[in-house]
Amino acid sequence: MDRRNTEKNEEASAQERPTLKTLAFMTGLGVTTVSRALKDAPEIGAETRRRVQLVAKQIGYRPNRAGVRLRTGKTNVISLVLNTEQEIMSFVSDIIYGVSEVIADTPYHLIVTPYSRSQDPLDPIRYLVETGSADGVIISRTQPNDPRARYMLERGIPFATHGRTEMGLVHPYHDFDNHAFAVEAVRRLASMGRRKLALLTPPVGLTYYGHTVNGFADALSEVGASEIPFSTVSIDHSIEQIRTRTAQLMRRDIRPDGFVSSAAAATLALVAGIEDAGLKLGRDVDIVSKQSSDLLHLFRPELLIVNENFRLAGSELARSVLGWIGGAAPGSLQSLSVPGEVLAYNRSPD
Repeated sequence: MDRRNTEKNEEASAQERPTLKTLAFMTGLGVTTVSRALKDAPEIGAETRRRVQLVAKQIGYRPNRAGVRLRTGKTNVISLVLNTEQEIMSFVSDIIYGVSEVIADTPYHLIVTPYSRSQDPLDPIRYLVETGSADGVIISRTQPNDPRARYMLERGIPFATHGRTEMGLVHPYHDFDNHAFAVEAVRRLASMGRRKLALLTPPVGLTYYGHTVNGFADALSEVGASEIPFSTVSIDHSIEQIRTRTAQLMRRDIRPDGFVSSAAAATLALVAGIEDAGLKLGRDVDIVSKQSSDLLHLFRPELLIVNENFRLAGSELARSVLGWIGGAAPGSLQSLSVPGEVLAYNRSPD
C-alpha cells in the first residue's frame, strides 16, 4: 500500500470516530446537553447522564484530547515516571495496575515515562513540565532532598511520590514503613536464635535506605544481636554481583546466620550465594525478605516473607494526584503502609 492510500485510510478512520455530534444524533439530544452529560454536570438529569454515558461506552466514544487541551488547558494525562531498571518481580506491572484501576472511571489516561539510571532523574520531569504533557505526575526512587519534588512544587504541578522526602516541604506520597519492616525482620530472626545478622540494603541515596538501616540498628540493639557488615552491595547491584559477594561473605570464619533483604530479586541472589558457599538455607542461615508477588516461597519454602503491596501503592498514588488536581490539600493526601507479620511457609527439614 502506497503512502497516499495510507494517508487516505488514516483520514477516513479519523472521520469514522464517534464524536459529540454522533452521540447527539443517537440520543436525540443537543450537542451541548451531551457534552454536559458526559461531564456529570449536575443540571443534567441523572437518567439523561446515564443514557448518554452508556451510549458513549457502547460506541467507543473518546474525547479528542487535543480539543480538550485547547478548551480547558488540561491534557487528561497522568504520567508515571519509572526508572527502566526498576526491580523485577512485578513492581512495574503491579504499580501500573494500581494506577490504572483508579483512573479507569475518570477522564484521565496513564502514560509511562521511562528514564535510565545513566540519566539525570530530573530530565523527564523537566520535559513533562516544559511541554505541558501531563496534568499530574507520579515518581518513585524518592530521595531525602529530591530535586524533582522541589522542581514540581515550585511550578505548581500536582504530583505524588512513592516514598517520602525529608525537605520539610508538604506533598502527597505513599510509602511502605521500611523502619517497621527491618524491626520485625530482626525480631523474627532473633526469636529463631539468629544472633549475627546482615542487611542487604536499598540504594544509599534513596530515602528508604535510611529508614531501613535505622530500623535494623534499632532492632539489633533491642534484641542484643550483632551486625555482620555487608555494605559492598545493595539491591541495585546485579544478581551476579550480589551472588558473588554473598558467597565470599559466607565463606568467612565469622559469617551471618541471618539476613534481612530489601527486595525479592536480590533475595534470589542471596540464596544462590549461600548455596555456592556450601551452606543450607533454614539450617545454617535464615533470610527475611520483602516481596511484592507471592512467589519466593515457591523458590525456597524456607524463606521468611513480608509482603509489600505495590498495587495498593499505585492506587494510593493515583488517588493522591487526582485529589490534588481536584483541589485537596497536599498534606491530606499522604499514606503509609504498615508491614504485616513475617510469614513462614512449609519449611524443609534439615
